[in-house]
Amino acid sequence: MRRTFLFGWLLLFVPACVVPERAPLRPLPEDGPPLPYAELLTRTRAQTMIATEAFYINRWPDVEDAARGLEQTAHYLNKAEDVPAKQKEQLTALSTSLSKDAVKLRDAAKAQDEKTANETLQRLHLTVREMRLDK
Repeated sequence: MRRTFLFGWLLLFVPACVVPERAPLRPLPEDGPPLPYAELLTRTRAQTMIATEAFYINRWPDVEDAARGLEQTAHYLNKAEDVPAKQKEQLTALSTSLSKDAVKLRDAAKAQDEKTANETLQRLHLTVREMRLDK
């Protein structure tokens, strides 16, 4: 009886501890039309979070995939539509920073270099923060 109670208790609470997997973001088409800045910001934030979560559990191929996605998003950022006035001045710098850090993250993931990956993820999070619309 006691074992049944404990087993039932575990069945109730263990699934609640499991983090659901995120649906992967679809790759953007090569040389596609410009996208709205807000959509690219959301995409950048999601890709950075996916990379961070994968880094924490040592899923290096997923970190590489997220880094590739960030590179692609950086490419689109330069030609974004509906860019807020506050971000227009620094759009090129943000795009360049995002692109360079995405390459560094991808290389760190290939080498499974925890220190470089962690430092690069921190810079990426700061870049996403700089991209915010409510600045």
